[in-house]
Amino acid sequence: MVSSVLFNDIAHKELVSCVGWTTADELYSCSEDHQIFKWNLLTNETTLAVKLQDEIYPIDLHWFPKTVGGKKQALAETFVLTSTDGKFHLASKTGRIEKSVEAHRGAVLAGRWNYDGTALITAGEDGQIKAWSKSGMLRSTLAQQASPVYSVAWGPDSDRILYTSGKQLVIKPLQPSAKVLQWKAHDGVILKVDWNSVNDLILSGGEDCKYKVWDSYGRLLYSSASHDYPVTSVAWAPDGELFAVGSFNTLRLCDKTGWSYALEKPHTGSVFSLAWSADGTQLAGACGNGHVIFAHVVEQRWEWKSFEITLTKRRTMQVRNVLNDAVDVLEFRDRVIKASLSHGHLVVTTSLQCYVYSAKNWNTPLIFDLKEGSVSLILQTERHFLLVDGAGIYVYSYEGRLVSTPKCPGMRTDILNAQTVSLSNDTIAIRDKTDEKVIFLLDALTGKALGDGKPLTHKMEVMEIALDQCGMSTDRKIALIDKNRDLYLTSVRRFGREQKISKIGTMVHTMAWNDSANILCGIQDDSFTVWYYPNAVFVDRDLLPKTLFTKDASEFSRAPHILNYVGTQVSVRRGDGSLVYSSVSPYPALLHEYSGSARWDDALRLCRFAKDQTLWACLAAMAMANKELTTAEVAYAAIGEVDKVQYINSIKDLPSKESSLAHTLLFSGHLQEAESTLLQAGLVYQAIQVHINLYNWDRALELAVKHKTHVDTVLAHRQKFLQDFGKKETNKRFLQYSEGVEVDWEKIQAKVEMELAKERERAATTSVRSSMASRR
Repeated sequence: MVSSVLFNDIAHKELVSCVGWTTADELYSCSEDHQIFKWNLLTNETTLAVKLQDEIYPIDLHWFPKTVGGKKQALAETFVLTSTDGKFHLASKTGRIEKSVEAHRGAVLAGRWNYDGTALITAGEDGQIKAWSKSGMLRSTLAQQASPVYSVAWGPDSDRILYTSGKQLVIKPLQPSAKVLQWKAHDGVILKVDWNSVNDLILSGGEDCKYKVWDSYGRLLYSSASHDYPVTSVAWAPDGELFAVGSFNTLRLCDKTGWSYALEKPHTGSVFSLAWSADGTQLAGACGNGHVIFAHVVEQRWEWKSFEITLTKRRTMQVRNVLNDAVDVLEFRDRVIKASLSHGHLVVTTSLQCYVYSAKNWNTPLIFDLKEGSVSLILQTERHFLLVDGAGIYVYSYEGRLVSTPKCPGMRTDILNAQTVSLSNDTIAIRDKTDEKVIFLLDALTGKALGDGKPLTHKMEVMEIALDQCGMSTDRKIALIDKNRDLYLTSVRRFGREQKISKIGTMVHTMAWNDSANILCGIQDDSFTVWYYPNAVFVDRDLLPKTLFTKDASEFSRAPHILNYVGTQVSVRRGDGSLVYSSVSPYPALLHEYSGSARWDDALRLCRFAKDQTLWACLAAMAMANKELTTAEVAYAAIGEVDKVQYINSIKDLPSKESSLAHTLLFSGHLQEAESTLLQAGLVYQAIQVHINLYNWDRALELAVKHKTHVDTVLAHRQKFLQDFGKKETNKRFLQYSEGVEVDWEKIQAKVEMELAKERERAATTSVRSSMASRR
């Protein structure tokens, strides 16, 4: 990925202090020559927007936010301009100054609107930071310090501000009583900061000639090597994937993790201010020699199976098939903003349209118009794809048909990214921004909430979510990584049951589902882990560790990120920006395919051929999940689980289907479901006996009393249990019932025999009926 830099011959006569985009193709620049220029990139015209009064030397400019929650703002055509005379000015697009406000003693060094346009903060040479209403009324003085505040930024929710204080960075919440976070960030004075609303990361640059990336807790994620000159400007791209750094005769494009994509050395003097266009494809810089510099992001790459696609120019892509070296060139009417390549399709969005190409045919794309050009995210599945822009979320089929427009409470599309939105063929998951413990689960085809409409709530803030991609919608699972870096798995569809969230990993930094089988991979602490059958946690928890594949992850170096897991290949981006590929055995995916199509003999043959204990463990769990007891018995025997083989044998000997199903559920630890199955089938004694076997005495007695049967059986087993352990009865309910009920083991035995005979008889009748029905 490279930034191509363009110079404009037209220049200001003095240093350019600040730049700001109004649209994706229109930019305003302010200079110490008191002039504000308007640049149109489509027509390459530059016009004088306004000539400022001689006493106004501009320092910073920030446009009022265009859209908030998809709604256009009335004030969107205005900007705030700060100047050396201690004032800030509210000016219209035409250049007319609507209001000038005395704000600070000395220069006003920075002015920034919050994300919803309800407040403005200014920072001054006098060390004060002040909050103002959008009409320019003073609300409060947020901070007062001895040294000038050179730069300031709003937190993602507009509830905190970040500002510089010499060599320190300070995060101050707007609530008066909340704790202030302060840390030493650089060895020299910090000149510029930026805080991205999508990834919640902080960027800083200073006189120590370094730029650094921090998380919102003040932890250092990346520190650059020392440059030759102080870092005078930093700016995040809107989607949080890239950032730019400006210094003397230097412009650098970096990945969000800190490593550098491209370095340009234009003759600009110091780059004092950087601004990204709303679509994140263009960058403008205010230069010390009076020039305005423009840069465009090109050379982006996308890979899928044998295809490699490169954005060679702003409106041109090259498709290369590495199998036969065939090359296709794709031309677009407007510049490319976002693209995604997966599941046999390339989806490209420009500033006006969306193009959908099939990997089988690069000549005739399907094209449809977009409501808003600033698409910030594209997600793809086998059947459809999802677009996110400033106004909403849209799900389209690959034929270009709008499938749904999902909505959830308090949704802010400007901060959604690939970690907080996930898509499968039938489900969309979106993490709530106002409460990060909550995940909204929506139907992809209707856009409405699933089931009873209740979202999934975790006990801790969720950092990343991912839906599995294959199988039936009723079996859909979601994996989530929380703030503790623990990995959990749960079902998406509840069917009236309480959702069980099971932990399957710890210290997981990044994860991805396979595109063609429900296999999950992740980087866990210092090892690369593949969960061949994550669902095992709901079938037989003891099996889960046996279904894992792990290998040393030191080849991925520090802070790796999994890009995708296609077929048997996992693509990992290392902390230094290089791509590393890791291959996974093809056998587990084959096993998933066989179990999905109930080809159990083929599954057994595969395991016997591979002679791998991990595969046998996967097969055991898959067979139990599908109630395929014969295969499960063979698989458990192969991994030496003798007790489980015996239990499966006892399940096979049970007289009726219902009791067999109940005990299979019991095997997986689903006691509630097992009890319900037995009670629905009228097998009350069996349900009571289950609780007796598990020493759930209170529930066993409760069922016996409720159904007016086998109270004596429960009491008899309870007495025997207490005798064996040499204890006395202390439970009030048991004492109460034992007074009026006589315990006779012979009677109990006879009653049990009768129950079992009745069950066998019923089972036999049912099988006769079903065989007669099949003959008809």
